[in-house]
Amino acid sequence: GDICEPDFIKQLFETEKIDIVLHFAAQTHVDLSFWHALEFTYVNVYGTNVLVAAAHEANVEKFVYVSTDEVYGGSTDEEFDESSPKRPTNPYASSKAAAECFVQSYWERYQFPVVITRTSNVYGPHQYPEKVIPKFISLLQQNRKCCIHGSGLQRRNFLYATDVVEAFLTVLKEGKPGEIYNIGTNFEMSITQLAKELIHLIKKTSSESEMEHWMDYVKDRPTNDLRYPMNSEKMHNLGWRPKVPWKEGITKTIEWYRENFHNWKNSEKALEPFPVTEPFAQLGGP
Repeated sequence: GDICEPDFIKQLFETEKIDIVLHFAAQTHVDLSFWHALEFTYVNVYGTNVLVAAAHEANVEKFVYVSTDEVYGGSTDEEFDESSPKRPTNPYASSKAAAECFVQSYWERYQFPVVITRTSNVYGPHQYPEKVIPKFISLLQQNRKCCIHGSGLQRRNFLYATDVVEAFLTVLKEGKPGEIYNIGTNFEMSITQLAKELIHLIKKTSSESEMEHWMDYVKDRPTNDLRYPMNSEKMHNLGWRPKVPWKEGITKTIEWYRENFHNWKNSEKALEPFPVTEPFAQLGGP
């Protein structure tokens, strides 16, 4: 079903005994959001509104809205905590920030037990290869170069999928209604360093010149935040911390894509430097 179909969502809550909602559904590809801002607004804002309204009517026990560190905008030095202002710099992040406001309003107005999480980049097996880690792995495994936007100096924090699952289980159990929680990690690397790590592991080389051979610098996206440093102390106080070391997580991820890349529908399209998509034509909204 589709979160943008109110009748379907209403029927779902009427016929299924749903007591908790974890709302992950969203358009999430930042590059794509610059060209399809309307679709991102429709799915991420309107769809969230449909879902939270139906969940409230159905009296669910807890509604967890999964947001992103990108709502804070970029920073080179300031570390964001949950009270930091939202300054999104791309349509994807803007749509997630707007959806947060709708969700929060249900707590303010009805004391409906919503919780908002803001998460760092997640990686691991099963991720669609439009995202940077599976994209670089898949390109290298096909003897193609990593396509790096702009300078490659942009830094990102990466969390392994099982650590994020543990974080959400913690939020479900311990998270307080009306609160926001950063789910982050201190592990951070630049996109260029990420490419070099993957080239080293997949192409078995430490030679700087050979590494450069496997990197292709392409034009940057319209805006590309340098860093999203987050303080996750609030989550640590609930008893959660990331456990999976980078070497372990990335090794498992590389192995999975070696065996499973071609199981993805349209996986080749996802490896282009910039998104290749059909125009967004369906807008059935209110």
